[in-house]
Amino acid sequence: MADKWKHTALLVIDMQNDFVLEDGLMRVNGGKAIVPNVIRTVEIARQRGILVVWVVREHDYLGRDVELFRRHLYSRDKGGPTTKGSFGAELVDGLVIKEGDYKLVKTRFSAFFATHLHCFLQSNGVTNLVVVGVQTPNCIRQTVFDAVAHNYQSVTVIVDATAAATPDVHDANIFDMKNVGVATPTLQEWCETNA
Repeated sequence: MADKWKHTALLVIDMQNDFVLEDGLMRVNGGKAIVPNVIRTVEIARQRGILVVWVVREHDYLGRDVELFRRHLYSRDKGGPTTKGSFGAELVDGLVIKEGDYKLVKTRFSAFFATHLHCFLQSNGVTNLVVVGVQTPNCIRQTVFDAVAHNYQSVTVIVDATAAATPDVHDANIFDMKNVGVATPTLQEWCETNA
């Protein structure tokens, strides 16, 4: 069965302390609840031989590489959200980058914007993507729409391993992604897919 999955990559997006923990500087309300499902998705991906790509935000201490509308969150005194090397930029407990995984740093919503992600995936024969993480209307949605624009054969968003500030926002964005041909299974449904 590993042959079926050799052209697939799992993108784990922004599962970092600042986005998930209760006191995180950019906490996504639904983030903490999906941690067990994200952990399980990574386990299944590794069992299937799927390439795991950890997509994280890491910013300059002064926020010089962050979107203009967020620059006010950074200062010389305290840095800001997901500052490179900070506790907030680390993956949440239970998620660990292992040998064979790949880490990609981004500074915008989409994992494809101003990064080498597409080139990296192409050079590793990846034609199918599975996406988990936070948050659905921003980084998940932008990455997924860019993946569709790049003509990945299949793009899957695991609905209960992704989250937003509210269930309504999450559901609305899942609906929009479904309308552009994205598969939206639950973790259980994905686990049962050609297991």
